[in-house]
Amino acid sequence: MFGKYFSLFIALGFSVHCFSQNNISKIAFGSCGSQDSPLPIFDVVLKHQPDLFIFLGDNLYGDTRNMEDLKEDYATLGAKPTFQNLKKNVPIIATWDDHDYGKNDAGRHYPFKAESKEIFLNFFNEPKDSERRKHEGIYTSYMYETNGKKLQIILVDNRTFRDDLKPYTGQFSRDKRYFYNLDYAPHTDTTKTFLGEEQWKWLEGELSKPADVRIIGSGTQFGIEFNGYEAWANMPHEQKRFLNLVKKTRANGVVFITGDVHYAEISKLVEPDLYPIYDVTSSGLSSTWKFACPNNNRIEGPIMENHFGLITIDWKELTPKIKMEIWDINDEQRIEKTIELSEISFK
Repeated sequence: MFGKYFSLFIALGFSVHCFSQNNISKIAFGSCGSQDSPLPIFDVVLKHQPDLFIFLGDNLYGDTRNMEDLKEDYATLGAKPTFQNLKKNVPIIATWDDHDYGKNDAGRHYPFKAESKEIFLNFFNEPKDSERRKHEGIYTSYMYETNGKKLQIILVDNRTFRDDLKPYTGQFSRDKRYFYNLDYAPHTDTTKTFLGEEQWKWLEGELSKPADVRIIGSGTQFGIEFNGYEAWANMPHEQKRFLNLVKKTRANGVVFITGDVHYAEISKLVEPDLYPIYDVTSSGLSSTWKFACPNNNRIEGPIMENHFGLITIDWKELTPKIKMEIWDINDEQRIEKTIELSEISFK
């Protein structure tokens, strides 16, 4: 029975390589969209005429050990009129999070990660000779040039290599900020990995490349404080490792875009001897949540309604400006934060 579905989503496939790889100044992004929703948010995205759309994970909700079921979920998404309209008009790139990877909160022990990867790459029409198909995991990067300036987009894989998280056992029971049930506690075992050594080595190489602005897409949030749910903060040594890697490589212009939590916010992480790291979370293409977690790093938000994120880079300025926005399902701007590239560069 699945044959017709597989043929359909291949027929509906698309490739970012048929679009211009340069002149990228407006990047839309989002996460957490159900294949069973009509996803009207994509029509709102198109009104803003972005040069690129980035899926940040939970691009659908599979949560299965049955790969035929996962293929059918992708086929359902691929047949969605709003999705077809999006991919016809905007180049798309993507990474994943847990629900499209295959299981809620899953990491490296998920037994069907190779099969899930193949389905993911086929759906997003990754070229057969792509480096992405030659290594474990789906991490990848893109380089675009506009007016002689370079934009690097790095999509990390926070599933394939990640060790299990540490279960919460009451470590913060006296902290009144946590009015909800926490799932996890921060790891104290620094041997536990978030990205895996192979991906860390690759990431160092990417951050060493010349670029003016670097957008890093991660399925789970980077810049927030610990909240008991999935985030880089569950492995603070890995979060610190990334910050140290930026210092080591002297990589300017790093901004994170993240998903997962079913609301939007901007976090600002301040680290000694480093420029501030902004994390723009856009999570809720169709999903919603009932509350926002505590986050002392939050400077904008939360936005609880369905929405998408938008980053616009003004390359014409001598010092480019980076505008970070959240637009909701009613096409109303809910967040706007503009910074100069000099603010996120080494002095």
